[in-house]
Amino acid sequence: MKIYVVRPGDTVDTIAASWGISAQSIIYDNQLVYPYPLAVGQALLLSEPSSSDAENPAETPDYSVFAGGYAYPFISRWVLEQTLPYLSDLFVFSYGFTTEGELLPPQLDDTFMITMAKSYGTAPILTLTPFGPTGQFSNYLITQMVNSESARQRLIEELTVQIQERGFEGVDIDFEYILPEDKIPFADFVREVRTAINALGYPVSVALAPKTSDTQTGLLYEGKDYRLLGEAADYVLLMTYEWGYTYGPAMAVAPLNKVREVVEYALTKIPPEKIHLGIPNYGYDWTLPFVKGTSKAVTIGNVEAVQIAITQGSAILFDETAKAPYFNYILEGKTHEVWFEDVRSLSAKFELVKEYQLRGMSYWQIMQLFRANWLLLADTFTIQSS
Repeated sequence: MKIYVVRPGDTVDTIAASWGISAQSIIYDNQLVYPYPLAVGQALLLSEPSSSDAENPAETPDYSVFAGGYAYPFISRWVLEQTLPYLSDLFVFSYGFTTEGELLPPQLDDTFMITMAKSYGTAPILTLTPFGPTGQFSNYLITQMVNSESARQRLIEELTVQIQERGFEGVDIDFEYILPEDKIPFADFVREVRTAINALGYPVSVALAPKTSDTQTGLLYEGKDYRLLGEAADYVLLMTYEWGYTYGPAMAVAPLNKVREVVEYALTKIPPEKIHLGIPNYGYDWTLPFVKGTSKAVTIGNVEAVQIAITQGSAILFDETAKAPYFNYILEGKTHEVWFEDVRSLSAKFELVKEYQLRGMSYWQIMQLFRANWLLLADTFTIQSS
């Protein structure tokens, strides 16, 4: 597959004719909306013409990875059906717990996710999070659980029962805002969970905030020890996204230069075969000027971002340092700035995975279909089964 950047005057038909492919393949692969207008600077994924030479079939990618994706139980079944063929693991988000270690299932039934994942040969993974009553990460809840032997043992026992009765094939531990004094107890908890879940034949992973040094300050970072957690879990997910975020200034969600810094630090603590690169499947739309404490960006899908650019007549630009697309537009007298992911930015991240020989990647999150991403992923890598 090839990546083509739209130029002034291009149409789907002229691009199709130039490349010797069908207009319908461009429309389908890139989820174009009738009557199929394009934005200047839009990156399209193009399928190369099929070879009629039976002696020269399409090559199989020579690099194998594991690919995971997070989803809530309210995901569209159609989106899930479209995505599962490209996933090694489906991370079901999420299960909570009480201070006594009682496991709390999602409010919505997730049975269909487990069943569908298995039907596609994808491993359904139970994602464990410390959400408090307000639905936010609670370090109080973490402290109470990791420092109580009875709570830990009850939670681990209930995790093993859930796996055996429901058919989960692993556990992912996504704890955030861990207090610095809980750094070692948390790593010990991850190790205990891994021992129990490995005994059932399944892996345990842990999500890591994007650190770049041992001494990085901040509540997101100080409670996460890369070396200890890399040793405690079967593999880790680097949450390499949210530089551009809801309450911050307009910038790329996952600028490649920043992502690279995190990966290079992680590799000093964790073997590459235990590292997943985190990839965002979304973008943000900011209203300018940014005012700290007041401004709030709107989360948008990657396909939606392109449609906004088309509707507003904006040309899409590409930041060569961040390796990310962006554009501006004016609506009702207010200037907006949009950053998102496209096949160029994703290709750069895939190359990073290959460069550092990482285990794979995990997507936050797969609630909206971005077909071009999955087609590019399958064209770049062979996806392994967990």
